[in-house]
Amino acid sequence: MIIEGLPYFAFPAKMKLWVAKILDMSDGALQRFGFTLMIIGLLSVYFGKK
Repeated sequence: MIIEGLPYFAFPAKMKLWVAKILDMSDGALQRFGFTLMIIGLLSVYFGKK
């Protein structure tokens, strides 16, 4: 939760802009974005354990 909360603490105005952009994204684009973030997270864990 520290990592997830850091951008909101450090850059609140920019995070508001990002949230507004996310609300304007289509469902398909948001799904692709979420899938990409999941893959990046899984790869980070995989290579972090090696």
